[in-house]
Amino acid sequence: MKRTLKNGKSLQFIYTGRTTSEFHTPGKPILGNSDGAPPVAEKTITVDDLLISSAFLYELDEVLAHYDLRSEISRKIGYALAEKYDRLAFRAITRGARKASPITKASFVEPGGTQIRVGATANDSDCYVPANLVNAFYDAAAALDEKGVSSDGRVAVLNPRQYYELIQDIGNNGLVNRDVQGKSLQSGQGIIEIAGIKIYKSMNIPFMGSYGTKLSGSGGTAAPTANSAETQLSNAGSFIGEALTADDNYKDDSTGINNDYGSAAEVGTKSCGLIFQREAAGMVEAIGPQVQVTKGDVSVIYQGDVILGRLACGADYVNPAAAVELYTGGTAPSAWGTT
Repeated sequence: MKRTLKNGKSLQFIYTGRTTSEFHTPGKPILGNSDGAPPVAEKTITVDDLLISSAFLYELDEVLAHYDLRSEISRKIGYALAEKYDRLAFRAITRGARKASPITKASFVEPGGTQIRVGATANDSDCYVPANLVNAFYDAAAALDEKGVSSDGRVAVLNPRQYYELIQDIGNNGLVNRDVQGKSLQSGQGIIEIAGIKIYKSMNIPFMGSYGTKLSGSGGTAAPTANSAETQLSNAGSFIGEALTADDNYKDDSTGINNDYGSAAEVGTKSCGLIFQREAAGMVEAIGPQVQVTKGDVSVIYQGDVILGRLACGADYVNPAAAVELYTGGTAPSAWGTT
């Protein structure tokens, strides 16, 4: 859920629990539920400090270039902003999947988040087995149904390799009609949804202690981790499989982070996918994505322009019952944070 903030630093999202019904007794006044139901609680999401990405464009470089350098730099600045908040939003949903509901009134306690184990062994490679993933999806759908979460707006976000493993196994898992299997395999977009959950792939989800994929090695050559089914990836560069520590900006005055996105240690190394409904998290936006460019005397003095992208928003979980975390291993990752 996304809300635009004006004239303030935070917004409140309301929780309402369930109430009861009863048959009316003739002559008895109706004065509301004697239990004080439905119970109400609220969640406050604060805007983080201004997120920026910038680059200096020397005018001579732009004149000599055979291509549109300005638009390319602007695009990469936009990518940097989007990647940062995708990562933080996914961490917020991960946190929600591990939390209990804020509705704790006696006899009216609401359901909290859900964690589902993928596979039955201690191997990380369980998260790539199509049958394990399909079972986890149906378990997640059942859990969301049982917790009263709407079926409208349910999505899943997986590692790209998990997504393609599902596609390669369509001949066995029956997720795609046999008449269109060839097209699905060729396009790489064959699995649209499982159990009513629309599937996306992303390199920004927390995945085994990294973002998007878990690789090991150094010097630009990455190899599969122990117990992993991933094919070796060479020349991986600096940003593929980036460690979660890259965003370990703790909630304090020195970092600009005003919401609890968790540390790498708190997120852990066993999370391998997210399934959620749109009520799972909230995004508060004070300044939407914008690009600003210097001009006038500043450009004359420096013989170039600074291109600046900016964004001011914050994210946190809202309804834990709408969030599901997939994990491997025998022990579910622990919750963190107090609110």
